[in-house]
Parts: sequence; structure tokens; C-alpha cells
Amino acid sequence: MKFDAQGPIGYYYEDFEVGARLVTRGRTITESDLVQFAALTGDYNPMHTDEQYAQKSFMGRRVAHGLLTLSYAVGQAYQLGILERTVLAFRELEMKFSLPVAIGDTIRAELTVLEKQDARRLGGGTVKLEMRVTNQDGKAVQKGVLTLLVAARPAE
Repeated sequence: MKFDAQGPIGYYYEDFEVGARLVTRGRTITESDLVQFAALTGDYNPMHTDEQYAQKSFMGRRVAHGLLTLSYAVGQAYQLGILERTVLAFRELEMKFSLPVAIGDTIRAELTVLEKQDARRLGGGTVKLEMRVTNQDGKAVQKGVLTLLVAARPAE
């Protein structure tokens, strides 16, 4: 990662190497996260917001919204710094939600560069990242592919 007068600069398209793997730090899901996400999105599904209902459901407890978990994983990936000021667009996302995430679970994102494709007319290239979101036991709770448009290195 480079720095300039405005701060850190992430990886340019040319810096991504197929097969490279990055892992974020953990983030523990809290009661407040569920409440705030429900308020922001309007998703008050009782699986997320009603303890009595959730205890009687097949999950047996309240679980985090799938999109809350995904949103945190994307934020964790951004915090790695590799996307700082070099991502031009979030192009595509394909994600499977495999296991529930509960209050008290700690998630992290594991990213592996799967593929790169030049997109010079768009100013860089697309980078496909396998994103595997795991819990504190190392089990995948979500897994899929994130496709980003990343800026090419500027001519010097």
C-alpha cells in the first residue's frame, strides 16, 4: 500500500495477484447491531428482533440479518486498505448464506483473488474475489464471489 498527501492508497488492478489470500480481523455481532440494522433497513423480521418468537423457531434463537453479516464482511474487507481509493465500482455479488450468525458470534472475511480481466475503457480492470465469511469456529457462514472494478495504476 502506498500513501500520498490524502492518506493511504489501496491496490491498483495491476497489484492483485490471482491466488493471493487476505484475511480480515474479527468483528463480534452485538444486540445493538441487530437493532440498528433493523431500524436502518426496516427489516423487523421477528427472527432478528423478537426473542420469544425466535426461541420457538427452527433456529432456536435470534439471528443476525444475512445482509447485516454481508455488509460487515464487505466493510472488514475495505478496512484491509487494499480497496482504499482504488475501487471504481462494486460490479457484482453472488453469495450463499450457509449458517446463521447469532449475537455473540465473531465473523471475519477471507478473500482470495480468483480472476482478473482488463477493462481499459473503464479505467482499470475487474477483480473477482472469493469471499468466505467465517465464524469464531472457522465455519463458513457465507461464501461467494465479489466482483470489483479497480483502477489501473496511473501513468507516472
